[in-house]
Amino acid sequence: MEVINSIGRRKTSVARIYVKSGNGSIIVNNKDIKDYFPSEILQTIVKQPLNTIEAVENFDIKVNVDGGGFKGQAEAIRLAVSRALCEIDAENRPPLKKEGFLTRDPRMVERKKYGRRKARRRFQFSKR
Repeated sequence: MEVINSIGRRKTSVARIYVKSGNGSIIVNNKDIKDYFPSEILQTIVKQPLNTIEAVENFDIKVNVDGGGFKGQAEAIRLAVSRALCEIDAENRPPLKKEGFLTRDPRMVERKKYGRRKARRRFQFSKR
């Protein structure tokens, strides 16, 4: 199997991944997943698509992720892995779609507007 590359985004995080057949190692920014994401929850988020199609030990994944926080990065990687698994085999799509792993979460931070304290916050109204 050749190398499949895919991209995933969440908030301001961008994850570029390279998937090839292997023994299940996941390398994030040249570190092992356990070193990059010390939290067990974030490791689980990254592995969810692989657990859904029961292919945890079948693929080696190398990830370059940039921007945002740890949670956004983990969810960007999850989207990229899901897209790559669909590209590898079209039969993987229905279970991943059902779990919602192929849906891009478009929510971003709203920009601050001029004349306001925050994006939507007005200054306190004073009658006198």
